Amino acid sequence: MPAGKLTNGLIIANVVIFLVIWFFGWEQDAMLRGGMFPIRLSGEIIDVSAYGWLVPAWLTPLSSAFLHSGLLHLSFNMLMLLFCGRFVEQAMGPQLMAVLYVVGAYAAAIAQFAVDSESLIPMVGASGAISAILGAYALLYARNKVDPVGPIPGHVVRIIWLTLAWIGIQLMVGLATRGDLQGIAIFAHIGGFVAGLVLTRPLLEWRFRSA
Repeated sequence: MPAGKLTNGLIIANVVIFLVIWFFGWEQDAMLRGGMFPIRLSGEIIDVSAYGWLVPAWLTPLSSAFLHSGLLHLSFNMLMLLFCGRFVEQAMGPQLMAVLYVVGAYAAAIAQFAVDSESLIPMVGASGAISAILGAYALLYARNKVDPVGPIPGHVVRIIWLTLAWIGIQLMVGLATRGDLQGIAIFAHIGGFVAGLVLTRPLLEWRFRSA
């Protein structure tokens, strides 16, 4: 299945931004100015004289989603977006998938802030936003039937199981890559994924109610 317009547009935007930053050698400046510093979301004032200008703190969850720390980081994220985004875009349409992507970016930032609000390390990368797309994909295209558990409907049970599985995967990735949980923004991935799971059903209902 070919990728949709939004999926292609997001991939092109991420690649172009990465190449421009790399070509001009702006990697460090871009991360300092546009990365999501959890401490900035807490209202702490950073001395901007050292940087010249900064993206407003409330916009950094989105600006950071278009910054990547290297070619491998970019490539992995874009492959995941290409693979899952085309299916999610077909189901939701480009407008609602854009909503999901943006909300995923903010949910990822909020989750990372919640567990490390004083961090001075910038979070960059589209993986939080893409995790929301992955959550939607997992919910839309899961093949196994899930029965209700007591008063809990089957679709809620599915969300719970997918959330627990994703948390387990992220914990294992974090431990395997660095030997601790500091080398990768696993909580951002979890926040984005949960946002995708929670929003998929309401967004689909909105789309077909408005059709």
